Amino acid sequence: MAEFGGNKSAAGPPVAGWKAASGGAGVSLETHRGEPVSNGNCSVSDTVKRVQNESGCESPTWESSGSDSASKAIPRRSSLIKDGSRAGRERKKTVSFSSSLSEKKISSAADCIHSMVEGSELKKVRTNSRVYQRYYLLDAGLQALCWEPSKKESDKARISLASIREVRTGRNTETFRTSGVYEQISEDCAFSIIYGELYESLDLVANSAEVANIWVTGLRYLKQYGKHALDMLASSQDSLRHVWLEQLFSSAADSDGHEDVDEGIRLQSAVSLIQSVNPGVNGGKVEHRFKELQRVRERMCGLTLDNGSGVKDLSENKRLVGRNERVTKQEFIEVFHDFCTRPEIYFLLVQFSSNKEFLDTKDLMRFLEAEQGMAQVSEETSLKLIQSHEPSEEGRQQGYLSLDGFTSYLTSSECHLFEREHGIVCQDMSQPLSHYYINSSHNTYLIEDQFRGPSDISGYIRALKMGCRCVEVDVWDGPDEEPVVCTGHSLSPPLAWRCVLEAIGKYAFVASEYPLIVCIENHCSHQQQKVMWQHLMRILGERIHTDPPDGGESYLPSPDALRHRILLKGKKLGSGSDVEDGEVSEEDEGAEMCQRLKAANSGGTTPGGNEKDTVQKSVSFTGVAQSNPPQLPPKRFQLLKELSDLVTLCCSIRFTDFQTSSEKQKSWELCSFHETLALRLASESPGDFVNHNKHFLSRVYPSPMRIDSSNMNPQDLWKCGCQIVSMNFQTAGLMMDLNTAWFRQNGSCGYVLRPAIMRQEVSYFSADTRDTVPGVSPQLLHVKVISGQNLPKPRGSGAKGNVVDPYVYVEIHGIPADCTERRTRTVTQNGDNPIFDESFEFQINLPELAMVRFVVLDDDFIGDEFIGQYTIPLECLQPGYRHVPLQSLTGEELPHAKLFVHVALTNRRGGGKPHKRGLSVRKARKGRDYTALRDLGVRAVDDVFKMAAPQLREATDLRENMQNSVAVFRELCGVSVVANLMQCVLALGSRVSGPDGVPLILFDLRDQYPTLEPQGPLPDVLRRVVSTYDMMVQASRAVIELSDGIHDKILHIQTMAMEFHEKLQSLAAKEGLKGRKVSRALESFSWNITILKGQADLLKHAKAEVQENMKQVHDAALTGNLTKECAGVRRVRSQTRRGQDDRPT
Repeated sequence: MAEFGGNKSAAGPPVAGWKAASGGAGVSLETHRGEPVSNGNCSVSDTVKRVQNESGCESPTWESSGSDSASKAIPRRSSLIKDGSRAGRERKKTVSFSSSLSEKKISSAADCIHSMVEGSELKKVRTNSRVYQRYYLLDAGLQALCWEPSKKESDKARISLASIREVRTGRNTETFRTSGVYEQISEDCAFSIIYGELYESLDLVANSAEVANIWVTGLRYLKQYGKHALDMLASSQDSLRHVWLEQLFSSAADSDGHEDVDEGIRLQSAVSLIQSVNPGVNGGKVEHRFKELQRVRERMCGLTLDNGSGVKDLSENKRLVGRNERVTKQEFIEVFHDFCTRPEIYFLLVQFSSNKEFLDTKDLMRFLEAEQGMAQVSEETSLKLIQSHEPSEEGRQQGYLSLDGFTSYLTSSECHLFEREHGIVCQDMSQPLSHYYINSSHNTYLIEDQFRGPSDISGYIRALKMGCRCVEVDVWDGPDEEPVVCTGHSLSPPLAWRCVLEAIGKYAFVASEYPLIVCIENHCSHQQQKVMWQHLMRILGERIHTDPPDGGESYLPSPDALRHRILLKGKKLGSGSDVEDGEVSEEDEGAEMCQRLKAANSGGTTPGGNEKDTVQKSVSFTGVAQSNPPQLPPKRFQLLKELSDLVTLCCSIRFTDFQTSSEKQKSWELCSFHETLALRLASESPGDFVNHNKHFLSRVYPSPMRIDSSNMNPQDLWKCGCQIVSMNFQTAGLMMDLNTAWFRQNGSCGYVLRPAIMRQEVSYFSADTRDTVPGVSPQLLHVKVISGQNLPKPRGSGAKGNVVDPYVYVEIHGIPADCTERRTRTVTQNGDNPIFDESFEFQINLPELAMVRFVVLDDDFIGDEFIGQYTIPLECLQPGYRHVPLQSLTGEELPHAKLFVHVALTNRRGGGKPHKRGLSVRKARKGRDYTALRDLGVRAVDDVFKMAAPQLREATDLRENMQNSVAVFRELCGVSVVANLMQCVLALGSRVSGPDGVPLILFDLRDQYPTLEPQGPLPDVLRRVVSTYDMMVQASRAVIELSDGIHDKILHIQTMAMEFHEKLQSLAAKEGLKGRKVSRALESFSWNITILKGQADLLKHAKAEVQENMKQVHDAALTGNLTKECAGVRRVRSQTRRGQDDRPT
């Protein structure tokens, strides 16, 4: 659906503001300082027309905001939409090159105010869901906001700036929430002006997020400084940046050896200076911009000067030509503004700077706590960041962070999307080996395709350096009685077994200290097996784990207990072969590939055919192979006893069925599954597969028909709990991106703990679920894709020259219920700093298994081409404003190419639809959905579970009453659904001042639960805030006081029920249950246990959430100066995230 107000089709450079685009020079701010600012006859200027054309507002109504909007747009009726466009009839289509060097970027509040004086077309949303297109602008004296056309008299179609109480961003008023067009309104394009004694709201939607930001920023400045805002800004505008740039220029002039700064610096020095600040900028474009300014200077001064007597002054002309080889200070500053100013970061800065052009220590502290989720922040923390990132000496001395310093901080490693805490081993490594996903490689020795590609030792070295913990070795008889490693039945050249072992021995524990599994597929004769054993003992020796498994243990040892040990996976002789060698079944995963190749070859081979033809035919034959995999009878061979003894914890056995495995398989025995078989089991018996993998390791290898070394989707097997999913590391693409990203967590040690629901002894989880997971609280992921930086041309692309038309896909990978994707609009002709400003929301039902992938593509008629991607586990996301480093198709980081995003994770309330609008969403208890337990048909067990019903209802009521009350309070504070309580209180602080500037409400922080107390008569809207806050505190207090008792009762009932677990089948038989009814009873028992455990955990988390909420209210009240004078009150500091100084390095 095309979003209302969204910019879906047109290019979107940062809005060019008030500056004219004539000849690249434009009118400077100084031009307006000495004269009154006037809107003339209120006609639309050419600049505004151009800006609005670029913002996708060809039509005055929302139907044109996207190509797909026609099918879903609201029916156009004159009573619903009032077209107030003043330029619709006369607007000319223009082509916008958003990387044009003559455009000025918004970098100050003055730019915003001048743009507002020129005016913009905005849509006004009314309570009756009607939408009016109007032209809004500031009046000549900067004292009122006006609009036209209007049925009101001209003196009434205006709002005095002095009456404005708040400028609110997003769809966060009652008018927006109850509007019938709510879903079509872009959150990033909407804003509201709250004004008057009755707190009325003017709810507006811009045609782009950039235009909305201009109005919000300008109005906030005018609200604070009034009609003198421009004079104030003129006296202090960008002083930090200006002084710093002058010093930077002077230093460069000194380096050039010129004493006279007015003569300028060399062109190349100026280009290098700008690239030192913004390394990703294209030097050619910077040089072109300087030359463009120089041409303007030439036209202004004239290359040939007339000295007044008709004689041309050639000496002066020569002097000017020499000057054109140099860059003046003014030219340098102007080009620096063009290439090093990011409007989206400027708008963010002024949002937290209390309408200043810089952040002081308190502003930065508020930003770090409220937006970046950082704990234990003090003004000293802020000052430390300023000292690290502020480029100007004046800013460092005064404790100010300028726009350039703020940009430096946001692009630093401290604002990386990946949580640095997960860059080290941070998971419990003491659980059984079967409880972890293990990074695994398939046919590690191959570096290209499976049939005729080369083999190389580098395959092992690369995989082990990437944290791979399971490598494969196919060993065959070689010449000179030396075993070799290769794929049997193929044309791949062999490697010496000895060399492979030496590489493994050297790099086994370079990236990780946790156990390495070496999968040996043994095809050697008895004689060469002796050589195999000799090399193993000589090269790997004591690092091989040889202790026999404990027959009484039902689980494998932990990774922690097996550090620096190599586990050999292979065939093992039976218990009766204590003295002599014996015969075992041979593993030959390449035999099927050989058989399929022969079938493909014989089915359509021509006399002139070659190997390539054979491979292509075999790949086309894959569809048949996948649907009907052959059942090849296993061969038998003699196994050397010494080799058998080296296999201890990873003994290969053949899989029969899950019932047989549960009855006979030992914990140290491992089954290998053909990809097609594994997927069939995942589809037909997802629950059984998950339960099987709680105790046993499962290895899945690619279909032998993947001759091109393509990869299967590891998520399809991870969701079933399969620990070892073998990947072709040599093949780049989506599947390898997922594997690499998944194992980047937990310090890239190659082991990742599986979700708790897959590890618990008794739990219910179906891998193919397309709904919520029982016992797991869904989360909402909010992603705003703000902008991109330095996006390169796709490799090998030359169809459009150097032009890039980027757009972004945000993909979610996980269980089927979570898999989805959303895309931004295309920004045409801009790879340097495309502005997307689009927000998406995703429900994540199993957060522990979800991954987020950002993909940037180049929009092309022929076919969209890949620019870059970044994939990250959901659990590793850092909330707040983050930069995403893009990677190439092969996984290398693209220099300076990034996405700028905002990320937030919130709890889903009540399991219903997303909480979007109105105070009417509160559910009454009788309408609330409660989690139901299932009847087993076994009376004794059912009676125990029935005892839990009232406890579960009370637990649900406690949780949801608290969460609903927080949601209602959040709405009244006028913030978005992703805001935390700290942001709520800080937002509240901007609108509670009385006529004399004294706050009308204050927090009393002496109690565990801060109270909100009126300081006099309150307007109705603030009375509602106080009463809603009181309701939230009451619901929170109930959680704190009652949750522990209910939690203990639920766990006690769970313990009582678990006493029936071992004898459940016999009890079912006594009740007369047979066959499928018994299986259903067992499944219902697991379901009930999972629900009890999950609900107890949710209640525990709710208590922690309340404690965190109260800490946030406490700290925000102190930060926002909304506290009563109370002795001994100090900051509590929330502990949800590490502090800046506590982070691992």
